[in-house]
Amino acid sequence: MSDKIRDRLIVALDVESVAEARALIATLGDAVTFYKIGMELAYAPGGFDLARELKAAGKRIFLDLKLHDIGVTVERATRQIAKLGVDFLTVHAFPQTMAAARLGAEASGLKLLAVTVLTSYDDADLKEAGYGLGVADLVQRRAEQARAAKIDGLILSPLELAAIRPIVGPDMLLVTPGVRPAGADKGDQKRVMTPGEAIAAGADHLVVGRPVARAADPRAAAEAIVAEIASA
Repeated sequence: MSDKIRDRLIVALDVESVAEARALIATLGDAVTFYKIGMELAYAPGGFDLARELKAAGKRIFLDLKLHDIGVTVERATRQIAKLGVDFLTVHAFPQTMAAARLGAEASGLKLLAVTVLTSYDDADLKEAGYGLGVADLVQRRAEQARAAKIDGLILSPLELAAIRPIVGPDMLLVTPGVRPAGADKGDQKRVMTPGEAIAAGADHLVVGRPVARAADPRAAAEAIVAEIASA
């Protein structure tokens, strides 16, 4: 399988320590070319060093920090993160946050992904949080704002892919968590699809954590997802 196909699967290193992450990475070997480091691992001792180590080893890295703060702080934080040489960074899809991150990422190869609505949220959760829009409408609004801010891509659930692709065009990256192989436990995800369904709906990259990391044979689980991506 080509690295171009393998790159479409991003395995989430959602573990507590660098030692656990290294063990999983060793098990997966060349089956996986792209890893996500989220807040739990990034803030663990050696988390950012692991990102540098993996980049030096030829892997691609998605740093999932979901930045959101006053503009100057987001701009400066993004500029620091760009120095790590990672490939993707997430920010929340608020206009001021996206604009600030865009400034911080200038003159670097860092691609910014704007988080629309977390895949663990549904309409009831948004209403409880005080939003006047449901998931579909809020994702669309934030997609339009991300396009205006010249953001490289979006994080959204697979259920919104088909509606959002025509709005943002063919060049914006659509990266989706909430992907579960057929028969897998949904966990805390509420808006999900299988890998093949998500690719067919227009996803560029799939973020998969527990179905790989907690599988009896993680490498086989990753290979099965890559094969499903290829066939889709």
